Amino acid sequence: MSAALWNRIVTELTSAMKAREELRTSVLRGLKSDLKYKEIELGKDLTDDDCLAVLQSAAKKRKDSIDAFKKGGRSDRAETEAAELLIIKEFLPAELSDDELDNLVTEVIDELAASTPQDFGKVMKATVAKAGGRADGKRIAAIVNVRLKK
Repeated sequence: MSAALWNRIVTELTSAMKAREELRTSVLRGLKSDLKYKEIELGKDLTDDDCLAVLQSAAKKRKDSIDAFKKGGRSDRAETEAAELLIIKEFLPAELSDDELDNLVTEVIDELAASTPQDFGKVMKATVAKAGGRADGKRIAAIVNVRLKK
C-alpha cells in the first residue's frame, strides 16, 4: 500500500497503541482491516480515493448506528459510536458548508441545463463527483430535490 491516507492511519495506529488509547486503537485497527479487505477485493494497491471511500463508508455506518441506538434508547452505545465517528472524521476531508453545497448544486444544474425532477439522477451523479466526498449524499439529495422542484 502506497496511499498517503493508508500510511497516515498506520502511523496514527502505532501512536495510539503506544499511548494506550483503547478506543482510538480499536477504531484504527478496524479501519486498517477494512482497508486491507478492500485491497484484497480490488486485487490492487489502494489509492487515496479508494481509502477515502472506505472511510466514508465507515463513517456512514457509525452515523446510522448512532440514529438506531438513540431510537432504541441506548444513549451509552450512541455516545461510543459518536466518539468513534469523531476519530474517523479526522481522516476525512472537511465537509462543505450548506452555502457551499448549495452553490455547487446550482452550478451543476446550470452546467447540465437540468430543470425537471427527471434530471435528478444525472445531477446527483455530477454533484457527488464534484463534491469529492466532502458532502453526505442525503444532504446533496435534499438540495437537488428542492432545486429541481421549482
